[in-house]
Amino acid sequence: MPVKPIVVAVVWVIAFSPAAVAADPAESPSIERQQSINLESFDHVWTTIRDSHWDPEMGGIDWEAIRDELRPKVEQATDLAAARAVMDEMISRLELSHYSIIPAEAYELLGLPEGQGAQDGWAGIDVRVIDGRPLVTSVAEGSPAAEAGVRPGWEIARIGDDEVASSLEPIAAEFEDTLYLDYVLASVVMGRLRGPVGDEIALALRDGADRNVEIDVTFAEQRGEKVRMGYLPPRHVWIDTAHIDETVGYVAFNMFIDPGRLMPVFNEAMESFMNADGLVIDLRGNPGGMPGMAMGMAGWLISEKSRRLGTMITRDTELKLIVFPRPKTYSGPVAVLVDGLSGSCSEIMAGGLKDLGRARIFGSRTMGAALPSVIEKLPNGDGFQYAFANYVSEGGEALEGVGVIPHVEVAPSRDALVSGRDPVLDAAVAWIRGERASR
Repeated sequence: MPVKPIVVAVVWVIAFSPAAVAADPAESPSIERQQSINLESFDHVWTTIRDSHWDPEMGGIDWEAIRDELRPKVEQATDLAAARAVMDEMISRLELSHYSIIPAEAYELLGLPEGQGAQDGWAGIDVRVIDGRPLVTSVAEGSPAAEAGVRPGWEIARIGDDEVASSLEPIAAEFEDTLYLDYVLASVVMGRLRGPVGDEIALALRDGADRNVEIDVTFAEQRGEKVRMGYLPPRHVWIDTAHIDETVGYVAFNMFIDPGRLMPVFNEAMESFMNADGLVIDLRGNPGGMPGMAMGMAGWLISEKSRRLGTMITRDTELKLIVFPRPKTYSGPVAVLVDGLSGSCSEIMAGGLKDLGRARIFGSRTMGAALPSVIEKLPNGDGFQYAFANYVSEGGEALEGVGVIPHVEVAPSRDALVSGRDPVLDAAVAWIRGERASR
């Protein structure tokens, strides 16, 4: 099935190649120059896939023949769009995700603007598109949105001059049959709720009683610590830990990166949770990151040696994601929360703990985007995402294109959000209570 080119931000590694200097599409290069950089881009894509694919046989397809068939079409293309279509066709022959040609304009649409990375400012709103309605699912304390009185469950009707729900309809139709749908829709909306610190944006919302509310929000610095890894655009990374009713441990973090800061906080929290009735690990909205962090976190939960979260397979090696138990491990019930924005390393951790029988999974099916991949800038200005390894879960199943299916499927609703409830978290805590009561 052809890969949808707009899906770009599943994070394992995102690399912007400094050597691939793109022409500015606004400069409208001559036809001859455009054809030249199109061919250069095509050859780079073909060669990179040939050299990096984990299967030397390329799944049985004749990669040389595909190049011979399609390269002349690129030679004849007189514009970028036509050449891009040919490269999309080539990639679709793989029938794998994490291979895509990303139009340059999609970086900004998905909150990954061209250049040095995402904008530093935000409104402080997290969003999910539920039943076609872009709803606020959480508001960060002290954020511009919180100070303006925005509450969970409110619908975002307009951002600037754009009617949000209607603008999402063609995107929803395009991605209707994919596991990426929730991710793409939420990313499009949240990308519009970020910008340079100090910039102002007008928002029109409908509150919990469906009354119209219009506010102006000035973007403030995002929560968390700003982190840069290689050519990864700067990210603000945060971690929250708490006790629910003083008896259930809770931890949430937005990405599996910045281990030097996140892991000590996670470790300290686990020390404090040792006598808790249960533990909730909230991976909703977490697109992934570094698998080593998942292995380290799992070491607090698994006492047996030589257990693993799965295996990454490259052309030359197999990397077993082995869990090394801590001297003291937590033995109580563990609930992991996931949703359609949980991808990559979040899927590896949730799926691995599920396969090992060490956690019960709550929420909705994850993205099914577990292949480690990179994104490069092509000479023609487009992005190019490609996978460099396959991933197989400990249960012997590939999560790619399938995702982690929760034991208990439950999703938020507008009524629940407006009333201040979190059905997914509530279901997990209720299960933990039941587990403890039965012992």
